[in-house]
Order: sequence, then C-alpha cells, then structure tokens
Amino acid sequence: MAETETELMLKGYGLTTAEMFYRMPDYTHVLNTFVWQDYDLAPDHPRLFKFIDFWRAEIEGALHSVRFTHRKMIAPGEWRNVTGEFTLQ
Repeated sequence: MAETETELMLKGYGLTTAEMFYRMPDYTHVLNTFVWQDYDLAPDHPRLFKFIDFWRAEIEGALHSVRFTHRKMIAPGEWRNVTGEFTLQ
C-alpha cells in the first residue's frame, strides 16, 4: 500500500524539486528544461538519483546539469498529536 504524503513527511521525507537542463540529439545547440518533484530523503536523495540514472539509461536527451532544492515540510516541534477535541456551542 502506498504511503500518504503525511506519513512520508513524518518519516523525515521532504519535498525535493529538481530542474534538469538537457540537450536533444537533433538540436544540440538548444538547452531544454524539465522539472521533477517528489518526496525524498536528504542528504542522500535516493529517489532523485534513481530518476537521474533512469534518465541517463532511457532518455535520449543528454543531461547538461541538474539543480535541486529540498524542503522538509514538517520539522520537529511543528507537529503534535491531538488526542481530544472541544466543541463550543
């Protein structure tokens, strides 16, 4: 069963956004961009590097460069478990 975004964030995952610059074989003078986004673990970024390996093996456009950023959406102290709820009438 796939984990929800909240479950991933509670396990330490954060949102990683990568911008990939690449060249197509027929137009090597033109630099194209592709944006990839997924929840990943810093500092190793296994999902990002798995995607880069896939790109190199399966996509004809040669990578020129990749720049990325990582943001933890939930940090310690920002999340707390609520065990009760009060209703005001």
